[in-house]
Amino acid sequence: MLPTSTLIKKYNVAGPRYTSYPTALLLAPVSDLKGVETAIELAVEPGKDISIYIHLPFCRSLCWYCGCNKVITRKSSDADTYLDYLEKDFALAARRLPEGHRVTQLHLGGGTPTFLSPEQLMRLSLKLQEYFNFDPHAECSVEMDPRYVTNAQVQVLRGIGFNRASIGVQDLNPEVQQAIHRIQPFEQNRDVTRWLRKAGFKSVNMDLIYGLPMQTPERFANTIEQILSLRPERLAVYNYAHMPKLFPAQKLIEDDTLPKPDEKLEMLQFAIERLTKAGYVYIGMDHFALPGDELARARQDGTLQRNFQGYSTRAGTDTWAFGVSAISQIGPVMTQRHKDLDTYYEALDRGELPVTKMYRLTNDDAIRRDVIMQLMCGQKLVWSEVDRQYGIDSRAYFSREMERLHELVADGLVSRDSKGVNVTEAGRLFVRNIAMVFDAYLPENIEQRSYSRTV
Repeated sequence: MLPTSTLIKKYNVAGPRYTSYPTALLLAPVSDLKGVETAIELAVEPGKDISIYIHLPFCRSLCWYCGCNKVITRKSSDADTYLDYLEKDFALAARRLPEGHRVTQLHLGGGTPTFLSPEQLMRLSLKLQEYFNFDPHAECSVEMDPRYVTNAQVQVLRGIGFNRASIGVQDLNPEVQQAIHRIQPFEQNRDVTRWLRKAGFKSVNMDLIYGLPMQTPERFANTIEQILSLRPERLAVYNYAHMPKLFPAQKLIEDDTLPKPDEKLEMLQFAIERLTKAGYVYIGMDHFALPGDELARARQDGTLQRNFQGYSTRAGTDTWAFGVSAISQIGPVMTQRHKDLDTYYEALDRGELPVTKMYRLTNDDAIRRDVIMQLMCGQKLVWSEVDRQYGIDSRAYFSREMERLHELVADGLVSRDSKGVNVTEAGRLFVRNIAMVFDAYLPENIEQRSYSRTV
């Protein structure tokens, strides 16, 4: 097998993150809203559990590295208006919810969900309870910016049922923080973590990013050591995707301040080695969890899934997403809401679903989606499961893909036998590359598409 550094240089190409399949790039503009409504109604399965995602786009300041859909404002009244329209969005969806549904997951993302005041968070919770039936054991998670979180917000969030939190850390070095326009001392992260644990949150995730301007392997290693002192239940270590043509704020970052590829490789290798040595389970790609955390247990018992928030538990749910730019996946139907506030508000004022794009999966899409998700979440592909689900001879169906796997087998990233395909220990870092073999939509000019690098 090739050394890891050689493998990374070979396989570090542009590719999808497979938070969905097909990817959101296939979503097409909607011209017939009635057709969208009909497609959703036909896709709804009575009694099926659902996950809810709510996009809260507001941020008090601009982080230069960020590629999220966001609105920079300090006006609390902007959030009041947004909540008015979220209620309209909920009301339209409530007519189409599956009979007997249970919400088993709720995630608030952004933007900065903790832009909302304690009173606004309470208001959002009351509206959710009004329109949806929540399982008493639902996993309810919220993204937090420690610079703008108060203990009062933490107490309210726990009181209304939130039990998991994700803290955006990125990097703790002052020079790196200056270079990305996000000053966030260690103490802020420590204090919020203590508040969360004292309030009774079951799990705290922290996001780190390698490849940021002014980062060095030494600085990033120091960040990891400081974070380990807080012992978060989960860690995500993301590769910074520098794409200033897509994300204009990134033009404020000077190219010559970015670490070189070899330095990024050193950061990634250190992160994997140090976190696994510290007792974290390597879930896959960029996610780690302590053995007792639900994410690690989900990987073990086969209920791990990929969705637009990354790796998650509670596989088998449909995602109903609300707010600007939010993407729903209901059975074979993917829809995206309008990306800007004015258009989103105008659609809801007309009493219309605020949907701008849609894609309906074909049977081939569904087969490939399940194959890719088996690889991404279970690190293996079992032919008999695909055959039973779709009534096909999957080995014959994917004969061309099997030929394309030869090189990955030779490089020690996957192994094959009569039962299926297995991702090796070395291959877990390259699971995106392995999944790409089964992607029917990857163009020849993939480097020109809107994808980050795989490693």
